[in-house]
Amino acid sequence: MPADFGEEALKAYLESRSAQVNAFLDRYIPEESRAPERLHRAMRYSLFSGGKRVRPVLTIAGAEAVGGCAKDVLGLAGALELIHTYTLIHDDLPALDDDDYRRGRLTCHKVFGEAVAVLAGDALLTKAFELLADPREFPGMAPERLLEIAGLVAHTAGSTCLVGGQVVDLESEGKEIALPLLEYIHVNKTGNLIVTSVTGGARLCGVSPGQLRSLTRYGECVGLVFQITDDLLDVLGEREALGKDTGTDRVRGKATFPSLLGVSESRNRAGELTDMAVDYLADFDERADPLRALAVYLRDRDR
Repeated sequence: MPADFGEEALKAYLESRSAQVNAFLDRYIPEESRAPERLHRAMRYSLFSGGKRVRPVLTIAGAEAVGGCAKDVLGLAGALELIHTYTLIHDDLPALDDDDYRRGRLTCHKVFGEAVAVLAGDALLTKAFELLADPREFPGMAPERLLEIAGLVAHTAGSTCLVGGQVVDLESEGKEIALPLLEYIHVNKTGNLIVTSVTGGARLCGVSPGQLRSLTRYGECVGLVFQITDDLLDVLGEREALGKDTGTDRVRGKATFPSLLGVSESRNRAGELTDMAVDYLADFDERADPLRALAVYLRDRDR
């Protein structure tokens, strides 16, 4: 981590930015008492289940790295968290990963039933684009810039990125696959949303072409670091810390970085990618220190 931005500074940063995002989402998402009550309870149950808010925090950090501030990008940060939460609800369904627990408590479909869980995910995804289309949540932002960002987010969430990566992941279960296909799965299923998080906030705040290239490379690196660490935690992590069962990738016959590279080489690869991510920020000043620290945090996290 940067010398002037150590663990305590990062902890305070994560807490403050997450609190801003949570307050925004709490205001924006309908209350549980609003009809239909069961749907809104399910949406809020999953959205406020104690997530790390990695993607919205990266959105804010990307904006700050180019001179913006959190209030400029809270709408985008919130929309990306809504999309992320929808993917978790759907991933947990019996038709996909069939998980019983997420973040230490029962998954959405276990509490509200499969039908309502599907619809809660649908509603969160739709709400994300309603948010992106609402100029009141982006005061002073040029409409053409908002349109560009909405298109970027839609592409990231669609059939050639996030959803496509999920489909290839499903099709690859129980098969021996090579490393390039595994990377394709995770670049699309996980990594691209992280890239869009980092670069989207910067785009809203007037990023230069050179800065955008660097932030894109940074996002690509930390996106893979995030997934490698996820794979390692499924092998080595503690259920109590993760809030969900471990060893599920092996049971489902999923290819992972540890299964292809081994634990030691996977750790080395995560370390190399982290160093590369930080190197891509060499031309940024201290305003990018949160991004530098977040790269290390995503490598070393235990949940």
